Amino acid sequence: MGLLDKMKVTGLKVTGLGKKKGVLEKTPDLEAKKSSVGSMVAYNTLGNPIWTPRNYEALTREGYLKNVIVYRCVNLISRGAASVPWRLYDGDNEVVTHPLLKLLQRPSAHESGSAFMESLIGYLLLSGNSYVEAVSGDEAPEELYVLRPDRMKVIPHETGVAAGYEYSVGGHNKIINVDSMTMKSPILHLKLFNPLSDWYGMSPIEAAACSIDQHNSVAGHNLSILQNGGRPSGALMMDSGGHGFISDDQLAEIRESLRETVEGENNAGRVLVMEGNFKWQEMGLSPKDLDFIEGKHLSAREIAQAFSVPPMLVGVTGDATFANYKEARFHLWEDTILPLLDYVTDELNAWLVSQFGENFRLAYDVEGIAALAPRREEVWAKIGKADFLTLNEKRKAVGYGPLENGKLSGDYSHSKKVPV
Repeated sequence: MGLLDKMKVTGLKVTGLGKKKGVLEKTPDLEAKKSSVGSMVAYNTLGNPIWTPRNYEALTREGYLKNVIVYRCVNLISRGAASVPWRLYDGDNEVVTHPLLKLLQRPSAHESGSAFMESLIGYLLLSGNSYVEAVSGDEAPEELYVLRPDRMKVIPHETGVAAGYEYSVGGHNKIINVDSMTMKSPILHLKLFNPLSDWYGMSPIEAAACSIDQHNSVAGHNLSILQNGGRPSGALMMDSGGHGFISDDQLAEIRESLRETVEGENNAGRVLVMEGNFKWQEMGLSPKDLDFIEGKHLSAREIAQAFSVPPMLVGVTGDATFANYKEARFHLWEDTILPLLDYVTDELNAWLVSQFGENFRLAYDVEGIAALAPRREEVWAKIGKADFLTLNEKRKAVGYGPLENGKLSGDYSHSKKVPV
């Protein structure tokens, strides 16, 4: 059972893995190894959950739910990372069958491995934080769950590290302690770099907030114009030869008639005919209005840059940074997805893989990424032309095991590939 399934419906706070029920207690073992400035970081919030410094729901709603550029960037990165297969090694030897591999392929009965990884990366990009809960069995974790970051709060310890986590749903809270002896926790907290927070990461949406607002505003402006016939149709102006000014009641009546008769996509193109000494003045879009499209493309580029996604991949026209779509995809993987996968892999090795054995190491299969084929072809071509290397040295450089006597004789299709 995951954290959501195990939360009590009484609404009372309960402790997680600690021996004592109730509140977080002091841990002498943590005090033995602490930073000289750690207590200064946590002194004003010791033992209390720290709220996130921004509104995750508002950022996600205005960004991911309402902005197509953010939606595209997040999905490109998260789905790309989720498509990469995992490999497990015991030293230098690849392990084909292992409970850890089964766990990553099926983290829980309700979720596949790719959906799990997509959620993990997606939350990390949207909030700057991602939380994974491990449900342990007799010896090692048997299930993994990705938790919503807006429901999680960090509880600091006096040493400046996390003493626990509080998860809240609908007024019901659960506290999960960090083990005082081993500093291990059933919660893995992944976070992006944040220069102004000791406990929470910073989302790319925060850096691109102004560009997102601008992009959404331009989209809303264009929609309003379309709903009013595609362009401002004109204005009613009182003739100077008339008999004075109209009253406020008459002006309100005219405006209401305009809204009912002219505004809206169903009334596009209709002309309002009124009595009185008025004249019709034809109007068109101003040069400022015509620049809105370029402004929308500029804000789209800035949003893509915040997520380190080539603008070409999110449909921004006129971007000449990359020669073609294939090159743009290569740089997306090289500059964005692979560094993110490296970070996640290191954290999983330290938090999860170590529970299955000291010599095990998790890695992802770079050879299985189609977008990186140009890089592999270039490396293989250079190694193939290196006359100063032996055949086995060349095979080792590209990740294959050695051949007997360094000669291509017999059937070596069974030779095992080793990690580079």
